[in-house]
Amino acid sequence: MPRKANGRSSIYEDANGVWHGWVTVGVKANGKPDRRHRRGKSQTEVTKKVEALERQRAEGTVADAGKIPTVAEWIQTWLTDIAPRTASESTIESVYRPRMEIWVIPRIGRHRLDRLRADHLDALYTEIADAGLASKSVLMVHQQVSRCLKMAVRRRIIGVNVATLIDAPKHRDAEIEAFAQEEAKAILQESAKRRNGARWSVAFALGYRQSEALGMRWSYMDLEKRRIRVWQLKRRRFKHGCADPRECIKDRHRASCFAHCVNHARYCPERQGGDWVFRPPKGGKTRWSVIPEPLVPQLKAQKAAQAAERLAAGDGWEDWDLVFAGPTGKPIQAAKDWAEFKEMLAAAGLPDARPHDARHTAATLLLEQGVDVSVVQEILGHASLAVTKRYAHVTNKLTEDAAAKIGKALWA
Repeated sequence: MPRKANGRSSIYEDANGVWHGWVTVGVKANGKPDRRHRRGKSQTEVTKKVEALERQRAEGTVADAGKIPTVAEWIQTWLTDIAPRTASESTIESVYRPRMEIWVIPRIGRHRLDRLRADHLDALYTEIADAGLASKSVLMVHQQVSRCLKMAVRRRIIGVNVATLIDAPKHRDAEIEAFAQEEAKAILQESAKRRNGARWSVAFALGYRQSEALGMRWSYMDLEKRRIRVWQLKRRRFKHGCADPRECIKDRHRASCFAHCVNHARYCPERQGGDWVFRPPKGGKTRWSVIPEPLVPQLKAQKAAQAAERLAAGDGWEDWDLVFAGPTGKPIQAAKDWAEFKEMLAAAGLPDARPHDARHTAATLLLEQGVDVSVVQEILGHASLAVTKRYAHVTNKLTEDAAAKIGKALWA
């Protein structure tokens, strides 16, 4: 069959018995027709390939012309050039990159991006689950792979995101750990004896994340109106300043480190970065909190205590405008804050927990007090109502109250 003109698809057999198909899918940047070639051992095989390409043309899913990267190459492009526009450096380097370089690239990285199939992902998830990765982590790997492939589709490198063709790995959310009301009070009694004790009152009353509590600023607070704008204090990741990051920290690598790991940069003698930065809260939305009245005197006392420390430090004081700071005004290290919480739990005779569990407790107590779930979502800054609703089953108090009400309605 001869080639067909005017942009129509054509199928023909060459002198060697190989079948060829040509499909015009659009126009190149230089104005010339963008014609794609398919080949096969039979006319039937090539016809199917041509028809598939014509369907892609009709659906607008034909990838742009050019060299198609491997999965590994595209992942590195995504991590380096694309993900930083929506995710923090810390998230990319401590979460995204390890997942991709430890679990994904070694298993499917060699495939050309347009030849990645859904069954490749099925096999990937089965393999990493069998290797001991928790179900939630497997799900997060899937979500990350899907985001990465989605960007490849948007840029017309591939026509289909194969991650959307399979069911997401199953995961059952772990039970949320929250303190009982009396346990929370015991912790606050212990924190009242300590420097920066109001920091933990903020955690339980406002449900702030650790970075939000340690990032509170006086200039964003109005104690008379009882309003405060939520902000975060984050420390940038350290980066290597040496010529060979792998060799620099060779004694720091663990069994879980991937082959080309260049982490542990904080131990590099020539390290860079590590500076503190203020950022909007998680999600990027501006969020204001109403300060409960009993918390106002504590914050006023905190301000007075800090003024005395500023006076004592003299020229050694560093003004970061922080509500909770070190004795010379410097930001409090997250690890030190974490350790203090553990000390308070031990002093109060309570089991081990995390500072973030104070946030869980705030959500639970608000729901127990009958606050509407949408209001709780707004207070805590949850991205969706579904996240807030996870707290509804943490305690039996709500279901007990409901049972009492239905019992009263039927038999009282």
